[in-house]
Amino acid sequence: MMDLEKLTDIEEKNWKEHADRVNHPSHYTQGNIECIDAIAEATCKLKGEFAICTGNVIKYLWRWHSKNGVEDLKKARWYLDRLIAKLDA
Repeated sequence: MMDLEKLTDIEEKNWKEHADRVNHPSHYTQGNIECIDAIAEATCKLKGEFAICTGNVIKYLWRWHSKNGVEDLKKARWYLDRLIAKLDA
């Protein structure tokens, strides 16, 4: 861990902003619950690929409007289609 006392004010601000983008990015922390917590609750009774696909659908739907737009919606659809195909098999 970096010693923040040795950093200039600008360096400290930049370091904290970077840490926030890694630990709590704005596209995952909208509203009263963080995306990771919602995914954990939604997938706690699922296993393997069912949990992965469900979690990714939630993730991409959660952030599409503040990160990658239609690309994230297409990614959500890809995981949803994979989940449906696995259930239909």
